[in-house]
Amino acid sequence: MEFKIGDIVTRNSYNNDTLFRITKIHEDIYYLTGINVRLCADSVKEDLKLSEDMRLDEEFLERIKPKELNRDDYFYLPGKILHIDGDKEYLNRCLKYYDDFNIMAAGILLKESEIPNKICELLKEYNPDIVVITGHDAYFRKRQDEQNINYYKNSIHFKKAIEEARRFEKSHEKLVIVAGGCQSNYEELIKAGANFASSPKRVNIHALDPAIVATKMSLSDIANDIDIKDILENTKYGKDGIGGIITKGTMHIGYPR
Repeated sequence: MEFKIGDIVTRNSYNNDTLFRITKIHEDIYYLTGINVRLCADSVKEDLKLSEDMRLDEEFLERIKPKELNRDDYFYLPGKILHIDGDKEYLNRCLKYYDDFNIMAAGILLKESEIPNKICELLKEYNPDIVVITGHDAYFRKRQDEQNINYYKNSIHFKKAIEEARRFEKSHEKLVIVAGGCQSNYEELIKAGANFASSPKRVNIHALDPAIVATKMSLSDIANDIDIKDILENTKYGKDGIGGIITKGTMHIGYPR
């Protein structure tokens, strides 16, 4: 079977468990981007199988649909989000998700390696309450040392970006940072200053997981500590995929409406 750019495929060697889109073909190597998970891969043609359906996690997407706020008496000012992403398609999906919740969000497409040099400039320009720093990552398991940040595809760039953001704003409550991608070095990102980071168990995360956490923080009362377990349980893989610290929300609530 011949495959072309844009086709949706799975890999036989991985029991066809993950949906990918073919984004590039070069010298008989097919470059793939995950449909539902923030994962890049490559494959030979013989290992690919054309998918008959998109399987866009309908049950999961139904579970994370917006819930209406009580607007009878109160008005709400959700926290503003700056979402910096290394993948255009994932960025657009996340921006659509924020829009579904009527959250003010700006989206910036940047290569992961470019984020550290530009994040302070972006924070000054957009003045967000929450910044998402995400894209693609991977742990090179053959190195057999998951604590070494140099054995990850982009964790070092995420760490440097977090450090720059914390130089800009030291307080975890004045600037909430959500950082990381698939299999990122969770411990190093948290130590660098992230409120939330992936991935405690070095698993893949859903394309929307960073946006789900950011949205929960945007819609959490600024006067109260968050329910961290509730936030993490709303992500695709729960505490295996993302962890974080207890802090206060970013939404102001006013009365009367």
